[in-house]
Amino acid sequence: MPDAAGSLSHLAYLSLENLIVTLRLKPGALVTEKQLIDMAGQGRTPVREAIQKLAWQGLILVRPRVGLQIAEIRPGDHAHIVAIRRKLEPIAAALVATGANDDQRTALLACAQEMTGCAVTGDIGSFLAADKAFDEIMEESCSNTFLTAALAPVQTHFRRIWYSKASVERMDQSISLHVGVIRAIQQGNAEAAETAMQTLINHVSQT
Repeated sequence: MPDAAGSLSHLAYLSLENLIVTLRLKPGALVTEKQLIDMAGQGRTPVREAIQKLAWQGLILVRPRVGLQIAEIRPGDHAHIVAIRRKLEPIAAALVATGANDDQRTALLACAQEMTGCAVTGDIGSFLAADKAFDEIMEESCSNTFLTAALAPVQTHFRRIWYSKASVERMDQSISLHVGVIRAIQQGNAEAAETAMQTLINHVSQT
């Protein structure tokens, strides 16, 4: 279990990451640490740690003598991200199918239920939060930490690009395919999980 400081840092990270993904912190915008503290609703130390993580992920740029800048979305980002996700995420799904423990499988089921609820309400924001939770559970459950370290940043960058073109119809199909991945993981079927993840990535990667 993370300690209290780690939990606060993670809450600050989730808050700021969501603001970036949902474009409330606009690409290219200059921001101050004080603004991010106010937005995250956490103290200076947790927010600084969150900024460090977001900077490592390439979502916040630290500009000497300028300040903090939200990363732009560049024209080639989508293709580069998709290339990585198509290669690596099916492998991760197969590893999770055989390696996840009971608590992690239960948490994935909760994500499936949360996403299904979003299909009823049409709530894209809540779906993005559930999708982030899904990615983090998959990361925790995957035995290959080098693989998950490569995936974590691109997943967040992709989520921001996806949101910029989001619709309820796209969300509904994405939810169905996420549930398919989770179902295969629950069955412990590595091959089915890999195939389901390939199908999911192919769908969400369409522009």
